[in-house]
Amino acid sequence: AAPMASALRLGSAARPRVGVARASGRVRAIAELVRPDKAPALSDRLPDCPATVWDADSLDLDKWQSIYKREVLPVCPIEIHATDAANAAGAAWFLEHKDELKATLQKHGCIWFRGFDLMKDADGFRSFWESLEMNPCLDPLHTSGLRKFLSKTDALYEEVNKDSLSKHYIGLHNESTFKKTAKVGAFVCFKPATEWGGEFFIADGERIFRDLDPEVLKTITERKVRISVSNLDFNFLQSLPEAQRRDAMTKLGELVDGAVAPKFDMDLEMLWGADGRPMRLQAVQKAQSPINRHPETGRPVWFCNLHNQARFLRERRPCGTPEVGMTDIYFGDLGLIPGEMLQHINEVSEKNIVTVPMQPGDVLLCDNYRVLHGRDIFAGDRLHAVSWFGDRPLEDVGKGDKPGDFLNVILNSAF
Repeated sequence: AAPMASALRLGSAARPRVGVARASGRVRAIAELVRPDKAPALSDRLPDCPATVWDADSLDLDKWQSIYKREVLPVCPIEIHATDAANAAGAAWFLEHKDELKATLQKHGCIWFRGFDLMKDADGFRSFWESLEMNPCLDPLHTSGLRKFLSKTDALYEEVNKDSLSKHYIGLHNESTFKKTAKVGAFVCFKPATEWGGEFFIADGERIFRDLDPEVLKTITERKVRISVSNLDFNFLQSLPEAQRRDAMTKLGELVDGAVAPKFDMDLEMLWGADGRPMRLQAVQKAQSPINRHPETGRPVWFCNLHNQARFLRERRPCGTPEVGMTDIYFGDLGLIPGEMLQHINEVSEKNIVTVPMQPGDVLLCDNYRVLHGRDIFAGDRLHAVSWFGDRPLEDVGKGDKPGDFLNVILNSAF
């Protein structure tokens, strides 16, 4: 096989992002000649998202921060620019270089493919990841109804493109819950925002880990975090006598826990008054570490969605989330995380943000354990999509082996 560099140009990382901005003439590839004209539907063959691999115990934080500060961390993302030769080869180029590309992904954490004609439509995007021999899976939040398929037959989810959420800033996060984490995400741009904004951005979890104040990192690691994902207010219960009120609160908690929580498949605990509002029922994830060892490299990373889910931060930037879906984050014992600590983590996170102004056909291939991602606000029409990947091949999936589509279909049909 010809060396990868001979068929393309490698580029450095995109311009670092400062603050919050406001802002086919496809060649039939050799690899496709052995495929039917229409690739088989994946609708009922996708395995569930893999279980989260937790390995955060007994980490020497000082040692690893010192190591990272001495190292010259690899560029993240690394840019790969298509040449005429790579575009002429189409999917065959990715098939030929799949091993080199996988090694590049592990080293850098993120690859930005630029200027490739192949990935300008859903069929070509599927050919791209199939040529890399990746195993698609369901989104970690598939059952919640928060993820809409753009093309179910191609394992392709739509990103947050709705006009109603265009002015909602999506902070840095891994596509992860306490229970489930996709190993890799492939984000594709079919159409950037037609007026302004909507840029995708990423940050390297190793760099965030490196740059956090040692005392902040030690405190939040020792105390862990819990994430609240929803709020249900039952203020009318205040008018009931105390005994009736407590009985009603118990029954409501059991009802929500039994009927709603399983649909989210997140190991949620129903808690009253965690944020100081006694008649508010919150769905809260289990205590978890904000850092994790990468399951393949063993290197520690910042593995926490605080930048996206802390209410303190969301209230200080564009946020279109209704109160029922307003998230928050606490220490593992449900104690409040001080504002100055949240602000420090926010500053370190944003210092390491790299803006990725994707164009049609661009793909960002992200190691989901190492790299966090987000999206800026925008105006106009925008069409970005994503496919998620795990370890299990399609043929291993059996009936009754994965969560259903009930809430996904109902909520996305309604909204």
